[in-house]
Amino acid sequence: MIPYTTEGSSKVAAELYHAFQQINDGEVAGLAERILKANRVFVAGAGRSGLMGRAFAMRLMQLGIPVYVVGETVTPAIKAGDLLVIGSGSGETAPLVAYANKSAALHAEVVLVTLSAHSTIGRIANYTVMLTGARKDQADAAVSLQPMGSLYEQTLLLFYDVVIISLMQMLKMDTSSMYENHANLE
Repeated sequence: MIPYTTEGSSKVAAELYHAFQQINDGEVAGLAERILKANRVFVAGAGRSGLMGRAFAMRLMQLGIPVYVVGETVTPAIKAGDLLVIGSGSGETAPLVAYANKSAALHAEVVLVTLSAHSTIGRIANYTVMLTGARKDQADAAVSLQPMGSLYEQTLLLFYDVVIISLMQMLKMDTSSMYENHANLE
């Protein structure tokens, strides 16, 4: 293990740059188009992936898109015409599998952003986006210097942010117009 140094920081930045270069523009556009077609968007993830999803949901809300985070007390029932976006490196997290199954049974579209397209959720999903990184249960120093799923989670956040930029362009919005929906009870 490399102790923290600027060299270590440079290696982490290089990993993230490499992972980010693997993001497919078509997948960004594909998710953005699905979001715009959906009646409502539901976002789910567990652990740190869930935190990245919450950040994504906040930006969607600031774009004026009806969005909910699965598991919150104010999240309504998902229905046909809605979209569930799941961030899961493994695609096997039990509660997320249950969300995907329930959503599919109710004819909501399911999107998975993952490292594992051939996972249980990957087989349920209508649309899958593949990112680069090491799964937290398969830490591989050849893939990432960082612990567990850090590279995936960072790439997930950047992927979500690029989708937001794409949506901003599609909706002809900018930071100023998004700021109108920024929280003001702070």
